[in-house]
Amino acid sequence: MGPNLQSRVRLRPVDLAREHRLSTQAIRNYEEAGILPAARRTPHGYRTYTSLHAGALRAFLALLPGHGHRTATSIMREVNQGTDEEAFRLIDESHAQLLDDRRTLQAVERALGDLEPTTAPGPGAKAEPATVSASGGTFIGPLAGKLGIRPATLRKWEGAGLVRPRRDPRTGYRVYDDADVRDARLAHQLRRGGYLLEQIAPLIAQVREAGGLEPLEAALRDWHGRLSARGRAMLTGSAELEAYLRERG
Repeated sequence: MGPNLQSRVRLRPVDLAREHRLSTQAIRNYEEAGILPAARRTPHGYRTYTSLHAGALRAFLALLPGHGHRTATSIMREVNQGTDEEAFRLIDESHAQLLDDRRTLQAVERALGDLEPTTAPGPGAKAEPATVSASGGTFIGPLAGKLGIRPATLRKWEGAGLVRPRRDPRTGYRVYDDADVRDARLAHQLRRGGYLLEQIAPLIAQVREAGGLEPLEAALRDWHGRLSARGRAMLTGSAELEAYLRERG
């Protein structure tokens, strides 16, 4: 591989850094991490870069928003080591994860669309003592089983403020009323969608305050927007990586 004339133009670390508002230390760190090809050294030991390094830096920074720092670093490292196929596999994995996230969002939307109020048994209905409190409501075990989670998870959600069960006056057991069951189901779906507990808590609080599911519409729109932004960022990253591969030859 013979470098073209443009790639022979010498660039200093500050030249690479200035274009992207980075520090020269960041440039050196990227080189040490394998994100940039190894720099040549002057007789006095100073690093010199070329347009090839500039292309590698542009590719890495373009890959970041769509793939994240860890994967973007691994992609560039594999490319610079000449193992392009491994880099392509990493890119494929990111796209597969994005597709899985889209499917999860669709599943959440379907689940939310199917949510119906959970009502306590009527006066004439029979309920198993192990399932329903005498004062109305559901115990922790049956609710956890219905959601496919462990009771410990519900207790953790309670500590985070996602559910607020009361205590049965006779047994002292946790009892989940209709609103608690709704909140637990929403929390379960949002956790599957990748939301953190600290992100879910204010949303659940909004649902309680509003008395319904309207606040979730904004959350779902935001989720759609973030997935679309990731998809477009992946396209931009792929274009810059392709340009770098072409220049590398």
